[in-house]
Amino acid sequence: MPAVVLAIANQKGGVGKTTTTVNLGSALSRQGVPTLIIDMDPQGNATSSLGLEKKPGKGVYEPLLSGADLSGRVLSTGRKNLWIVPSELDLAAAELELSSQENYLTKLRASLDRLKNEYGLQCILVDCPPTLGLLSMNSLCAADHLLVTLQSEYLALEGLGQIVGVIDQLKNAGANPGLSLGGIVMTMYDNRTRLSYEVWQEVSTHYPDKVFRTAIPRTIRLSEAPSFGKTIFEYDPKSVGAQAYLAFTKEVVDRFLTQS
Repeated sequence: MPAVVLAIANQKGGVGKTTTTVNLGSALSRQGVPTLIIDMDPQGNATSSLGLEKKPGKGVYEPLLSGADLSGRVLSTGRKNLWIVPSELDLAAAELELSSQENYLTKLRASLDRLKNEYGLQCILVDCPPTLGLLSMNSLCAADHLLVTLQSEYLALEGLGQIVGVIDQLKNAGANPGLSLGGIVMTMYDNRTRLSYEVWQEVSTHYPDKVFRTAIPRTIRLSEAPSFGKTIFEYDPKSVGAQAYLAFTKEVVDRFLTQS
């Protein structure tokens, strides 16, 4: 079976998107699921969170523009069952260059085809930039499902409707007819506040089958781990953040990988 492609996105920055990508990838790989992370964010936070550096000519930039096979850009993270296509500085220029090309929304999908069907991968996680530009659009057009990381605050609800609307636009335009809203994970959740609970309830009312049961708590350990180039499982495996990501990963496996 081809690998399941999950795009992890939110047009707002600082909402736990990269933290979720990296720790979900790590938890999947630790459970024996061969997983690839594609860092589509020019800032390269997923790359650095795994202790790797952005290097010119090593990321997705050239394959994205040419549609060439991505397999030559896959690097080991030094962790069993976990690989990455790192970010690179040139990605920032890709938005402009893509807009002048034909099929500019589906370049990443063309590059991913061999990786999806060969090499034994079971899951591909695409870490999108915090905008809804062409890099994110390419990520969504290459994905089977969108996972939204949603901060537990009211302003986040406004952006949720926008990004869900993009799914409909891409489907209606024929750019990715099979794309679905795979799920919404609440991040930076503080169970001591009524606000976090109310936001979760509101999202659950509007998207009753999409919200994951596990909320990712706001913890200093999750914030610290990337600065050491470590996942939460390497940095503090007994922390509440690590336990939350294990529970969330189980939900992801049950929802997407047991059906494939």
